[in-house]
Order: sequence, then C-alpha cells, then structure tokens
Amino acid sequence: MRSNYKRIGSCIRQINVKNTEGKYDLLLGININKYFMPSVANIVGTDLTRYKVVKKNQFACNRMHVGRDYRIPMALSDSESPFIVSPAYTVFEIIDESNLLPEYLMMWFSRAEFDRETWFHTDADVRGGLPWDLFCDIELPIPSIKKQQEIVNEYNTITNRIALNEKLNQKLEETAQAVYKHWFVDFEFPDNDGKPYKSSGGKMIYNEELDDEIPEGWEDAKLSELLEVKYGKDYKHLKSGDIPLYGSGGIMGYYDKALYEKPSILIPRKGSLDNILFVDEPFWSVDTMFYTIINNESYTNYLFHFLKKIDYYSLNVGSAVPSMTTKVLNDITILLPSSNTLGNFEALTSKMLRIVKQNDRQQFSLIELASTILSKMSKEETKTVVV
Repeated sequence: MRSNYKRIGSCIRQINVKNTEGKYDLLLGININKYFMPSVANIVGTDLTRYKVVKKNQFACNRMHVGRDYRIPMALSDSESPFIVSPAYTVFEIIDESNLLPEYLMMWFSRAEFDRETWFHTDADVRGGLPWDLFCDIELPIPSIKKQQEIVNEYNTITNRIALNEKLNQKLEETAQAVYKHWFVDFEFPDNDGKPYKSSGGKMIYNEELDDEIPEGWEDAKLSELLEVKYGKDYKHLKSGDIPLYGSGGIMGYYDKALYEKPSILIPRKGSLDNILFVDEPFWSVDTMFYTIINNESYTNYLFHFLKKIDYYSLNVGSAVPSMTTKVLNDITILLPSSNTLGNFEALTSKMLRIVKQNDRQQFSLIELASTILSKMSKEETKTVVV
C-alpha cells in the first residue's frame, strides 16, 4: 500500500438505524450524479419503519447496479434533519472525523476514476453489484486534516460559484419567461400609453388558425416562415480550439471550426427534447441537435421563448427514444405580434440572454477546474488552484 493511502474500510463503519418508531417520513433517493433527491417511489401503504435513517455527515450508497450503470450512486448528507432511504441502500459514516473529513471523502467518491474502480470490482450478477468487502478494499490517499480542509475549501469555492451561476441563470430565465407569458399569452404588453393592453380595453380579434382571440393587427404564421431548421453535424474530425460545441446538455467542449456563426436557437432532436438553447456566437452543434437560421433577427428572443414553452414530448415521433423531425417543427403555428411589440420585447430580454450565455461559458471552465481538482487528489501533494 502506498505510504499515505489507506483502505476505505479502515476509515468507515456501517450504520443500520431503522425508522422503527416511524419518526421520519422524508424519503430520499440518490441521483446518479451523487446527491440526495426526493424519491420517486410510490410509498402509499408502505411500511416506512423498515427504512434506514440517515443523519448529517453520514453517507448512503446503492451498490446494486454499479456494473450496469458504470457509476455508484453515492451521497453525503449535509442536512441538520434526519431522513430515510431505501432499506436496500448502505448507510455508513467515518469512524474518526479528526483524521478524515466527510467532505474530503465525498470528493474522492465523486471522481470518475473512483467509479471506474468500483465498476472493476463488481460481481457477476446481471446488474453488477458491488460487494461491501470489495468496496472497503478500495484505497484512498489521506493527507493531513489541514491539507484535506484546504482541498475541500478550494473545491467548494468552485462548486459554490457553479451553483450561484445556475441560480442566477434560472432566475433570469424565469423572469424572461414571465415577461413572455404576460405579453404574448395574457396579452398584457404595454400599449401606446404604457398600460397593459388587454385589461385596458385593447381590441381583440378571433383568429381561426390559432382558435383564440389575439390583439388587433397581430397575425399567425408557420414556424418555417420565420426560421430554417438545420441538422447539426458530427464533430469527431475537429481539432481543439475556442469555438464552443453544443449538445443537448450545453457546451461539450471547444473546437477549431464553426458550423454556423450567427445567432441561433438549438433544439435537441433525440432524447431530452426540452432543453432549448440560445447561442449568439460562432458554434458547432452535434448531429443529435437541430440548429436554426433565423430569417429576421428582430424575432430572435421571441422565437427562443416561444420554442421553450412547447411540450415537445407530446409531439414526439419516436418510440422508445423521444425524437423530433423538421416536419413537425416546421408545421407548428406561431402567433406573430406587431413589430413594435417585438422590438420592445427584444430590447427588454436581450441583456438577460447575454448574461445567461456568459454564465454558460464560465460554467464549462468551472466544471473543468473542479474536475481537475478531483483528479489531483490521487497525488500526494495537491497544489492549490487559484480561482
């Protein structure tokens, strides 16, 4: 064994406290990305006294499907209030926190290399379970408590900034969506006097195509009249560069060529159909994404928010895997507001979108930096990364 490495099993002990008195009813599961989340299990009529209790600084993991998922769902509780988890989960805690910090151990569990090692130790079961004794045999480096705290603090600085960016983006997107709904669903956009249009007596006309009343002077159109939907392309031939590559989850990396250089709205065509992205810089998108050529840039923000509110799963033309086609998108009927209202909406929401995009680019760099810190944990001397 390497000098500063120890077996996980020498540092932890299992905890098997059941909810025998039925004191706790908050049931949580473990996300594959290693955090506790509300359980999706139907617990109506379930005897919760058999479930295991998790307290602050205790861990829970699901060792049953590691071989199938190539990851071990694992989470550390930072909650002051105890909760319960499935009786099939393993709950454990650190024996001596003066020698090993829970946050440091959780960082080790978060490493991609750790998941690969646990997968290697899985058994022959079809789901690939991870036996407890083999889990305990995995080693990790344990520097001084002072060094552990430095590493944890450095990592938390980055992850806290990531979380802050996510909250800011969510707030900005919610605000923009609320403005969109107020103006183009409730029709309470400012009239010529700055008053809400519909509630101030603005004239409404029935539109047969939309089967709804819309403000006088507004029209309807097919989505294909406002933008052209194009397929993304394979990127494996590209080299490293500074052009962002987009998939359905956002930026996947940076490469040397752009597929398109003008503002565009990206729409997933397989899998997660509802993650609509707006890009206002040269980019490349993968072949499981659509990108769009917008005919009139004054419609950009309006189109983006219109496309975000669509229930794509109800339009799904796939079977097991949700999918989308250009024909389905092109045939969508869209409300066409007056140019003056569109211009006002564009001016109001453009700054919000720019901030969201800046945060998205920063997020990619921060996530890479956090990953670098995790990968350096295997070295005896971990240098501090300045953020």
